[in-house]
Amino acid sequence: MAQDTAVPKLNFEYWLDKAIEWGQATTLESQRDVCLHLHQLQEFLHQLYETIKHLGSTAAIQQFPLIGQLLGRLCWNPFVIGYDESQKTLMWCLCCLYSSEPQNAVELKANSWIRSLLCHLLSSSKWESNEAETSTFISALGYTSADYYCHLVKNMVDSLVRELRENQFNGLNFQESISASRVNAVSIFCVPLLTLPDLTPLVETLLLYHGGSSKEILSSEFLEAVNEAFLKKKISLPESAVFSLWLRHLPSLEKATLHLLDQLFSIQLNSLEEVAHVIKDSLLPQAASHPAIFRIVNEIFKNALMETDGTSELLTIIQVFTQLFLQAHQDENRQQKFPLKAYFPYHHQPLVRGLVRRPFEVPTTYWSQHVKHISDMLKALVEDSNVSSLTDLFEIWFLVACFGEWLDIAAELLLKDAVEPDAVLWLLAFYYCPKNENQQRTQTMAEAQAVYSHLMMLFSCADLSLKDLGAAVHRVTRVEQCCNQHFTTHLLTNFLLFSPGGHKIAQECIYHITEITDTRKEVYNLLTRTAYRFNHSGEENQRTVKLLNELLQKLTLKV
Repeated sequence: MAQDTAVPKLNFEYWLDKAIEWGQATTLESQRDVCLHLHQLQEFLHQLYETIKHLGSTAAIQQFPLIGQLLGRLCWNPFVIGYDESQKTLMWCLCCLYSSEPQNAVELKANSWIRSLLCHLLSSSKWESNEAETSTFISALGYTSADYYCHLVKNMVDSLVRELRENQFNGLNFQESISASRVNAVSIFCVPLLTLPDLTPLVETLLLYHGGSSKEILSSEFLEAVNEAFLKKKISLPESAVFSLWLRHLPSLEKATLHLLDQLFSIQLNSLEEVAHVIKDSLLPQAASHPAIFRIVNEIFKNALMETDGTSELLTIIQVFTQLFLQAHQDENRQQKFPLKAYFPYHHQPLVRGLVRRPFEVPTTYWSQHVKHISDMLKALVEDSNVSSLTDLFEIWFLVACFGEWLDIAAELLLKDAVEPDAVLWLLAFYYCPKNENQQRTQTMAEAQAVYSHLMMLFSCADLSLKDLGAAVHRVTRVEQCCNQHFTTHLLTNFLLFSPGGHKIAQECIYHITEITDTRKEVYNLLTRTAYRFNHSGEENQRTVKLLNELLQKLTLKV
């Protein structure tokens, strides 16, 4: 417990008189006097800190009404703040005076004054531009101004980090533990100084610090500022600190996710490799290994899809994100892994297990069987009488859409492998037309079956012309429903990529389709996904890869 007698009133007045007498130590006489009293002053400051650290800002000011004047004067004395641990002790004393929840204009003004005082203490530019006495003092220590600043900040940060870490490990010792309000004050003091490299260890320690409080002890201003600086690449933090930031501050996670989407839509990216690099660099897929982060990011993606009416670009981004998340999840230490149900708690678990298996984990000879298994489970779920609302249907559709690799493989298998076409066509029909109002999905299925049958009759032909594909092209360009058009375009594009005669007319046919219909973006995104998968699996022949690159060059983006 703090004792009123720890710092006698007369002693406080003595040091206040001394601080006024010294000023900023601009004369030789005052400098000598400061040096003679530095040790005793440090002891006094330590006693003062021990007295006020458990009082709270209001009680501390009531007991020592002139404490602000004393600390303010000492903070401007270069000899005082340069001595041993005096600067650290002044810092902690200021923390004790900071109101974490200011109740009036006076407390708000006091908080502002304290923040500006800390900025003064740690600002190298002010020290370097101050009067000659400061430079003389620093030079006498054998440092340049920059060296002195670096050593001073580093020592203070090291001291704070050590104290916070020791407190974390000694959390049950309440008498010695650091109060939540003081940690909150330190976090606020860091806000204007975040981009100082020397401060990074303290920022990291604060982000990983939890203390014994059930409430958030770091200020929201600090968390928001750290997130902003990280997103703008003004600071570099270890992954653990970034993940802790997003776990403890939901607005920062939301902002990071929206920032990633804005970034992907605002810059010209020529391949999915570049998209994947930007997504991975954001650290969001790695952070999503924690189920809480994964579910929140997924919710943001869902809302974005609904707001954009499910654009193919956004779907492709979500699919790449999901692949990177699965990769990060697989790389996790097995003892630390969360079960799949933690990420998809409300979904049919056998379907989840089927979708999360990456294609490279399944032998290609079993792909057809795996796709049929997914289709059968999905159809049983969708046709279940319990799935009656559009919300339920959307949740199932979104789950399938996240794992778009299997959908693209399913469309290829229709043309390249011996599969049950009805099961695969139904799977793709559901993806392109999840709602079956007015038999919409049934009509999509019938349209796709007709296009598929026509294409299969031509698949083995080595010599084709655009006229041979007339019926299929006519269906693509004349269908009224957008979902039908996208589905049939998908089938026709795959036919051109994988049939022996399709290569010769691919550019002409795709140019014809995309000029007449509004499918340029869909075709471009399908081709980029296919190229991305081939580049990572090496499963396709060089002729097809070459055609893919030529088509992508032709389509580059007027989108």
